[in-house]
Amino acid sequence: MFVDPSREALRRSYLDAWRKSRASSLLTPLEAQIANVIREHPEYHALIEHGSDAVAAEFPPELGRSNPFLHMGLHLALRDQVATNRPAGIAAVFARLLKRSVDAHAAEHRMIEPLAAAMWEAQRANAVPDEQAYLEKIRRL
Repeated sequence: MFVDPSREALRRSYLDAWRKSRASSLLTPLEAQIANVIREHPEYHALIEHGSDAVAAEFPPELGRSNPFLHMGLHLALRDQVATNRPAGIAAVFARLLKRSVDAHAAEHRMIEPLAAAMWEAQRANAVPDEQAYLEKIRRL
């Protein structure tokens, strides 16, 4: 997906996609997805528009600030999972949640915590995420 997977490069890709979107420039499909997620999070616009400050910002959990790049990345991951139905069954879970939610964005917000937990558990265990455990958690939403 990215040639330089560093935190700085990843964050710059968000800033670039947002800048290009606001200038009505041509976007790659990934940039369009990123710009859409940013558009859905007006609470992050000021940070994203601060350029270098956003790239260098720290979001330590002990200060109570969530990481907007992580949050938006989880939205992108969920959208990819639903579009590809991987893990198998996630598209059906999303469809069920969508019926009970105001919109797709709200349904995604319900699914973000279990996704983040699955990623954290896998990282802690130095293993791939347990797709079945993750799917079971989101089925219970």
